[in-house]
Amino acid sequence: MKWLKRYRKRRLLGVTALVALVVGAICLNPASYEAVWEPMEAGVEAEGAANGGGEAGGDVTGEADGPLATEILERLEVKGRAPKTGYDREEFYSDWPVIDECNLRQRIIKREFGEAAVLDSENRCTVVAGEYDEPYTGEHKVFREREEISEGVQIDHIVALSDAWQKGAQYLDAETRREIATDPLNLIAVDAAANQQKSDGDAATWLPANKAFRCQYVARQIAVKYKYGLWVTEAEKEAMARVLTACPNQTVVGVEDG
Repeated sequence: MKWLKRYRKRRLLGVTALVALVVGAICLNPASYEAVWEPMEAGVEAEGAANGGGEAGGDVTGEADGPLATEILERLEVKGRAPKTGYDREEFYSDWPVIDECNLRQRIIKREFGEAAVLDSENRCTVVAGEYDEPYTGEHKVFREREEISEGVQIDHIVALSDAWQKGAQYLDAETRREIATDPLNLIAVDAAANQQKSDGDAATWLPANKAFRCQYVARQIAVKYKYGLWVTEAEKEAMARVLTACPNQTVVGVEDG
């Protein structure tokens, strides 16, 4: 199951260097990430259910490249939520960073739409039409006008910023919080209604309706939390582990093993 190519871990080098590394190194080339998910092959969901993982669904085999999600999950600290006091999105970022005249939102949409993206003739950053397999619902979405994309597609933080705030981010410096919010590993173009339904939920309170994406979804949450030293609650860890029973070989990217 293809998911995401290897994502290089970056060091904090100051606000200017941070933006260049976080956005420039990856987002200058939207194709540096493959399509976000691949639907399950016939029979995989049934096999997962037979193994006690029917709730999660997903690719049972996963990827052979990279550390296992189950192993990285065990490395996450388990604690209760910290107070939400003081949370504001601007504690993470105020707007999408811009590199070479294209903002990060535009780049993530181009990444997900891939070769199907139709770009504006005057502004090559803007996708005005296209199609893709939407990961949260599993539906194949076709957009014929720019307005349809603006209304129907939102950029979601895989680990919601409010959730990150309550699980360690409020104790990090501003540069690291900005990196969490603008890291392509933590960003995905999804159905607007599904994103609104998710809100700031973690794996214990919300999972994608598309069971074929749940293993990848949870693995990316684990990767983000491990990468930035965020913790999970006991209920959240249990939910993640339950999802991964259907895909014990699911790997994570953006994480250095060892």
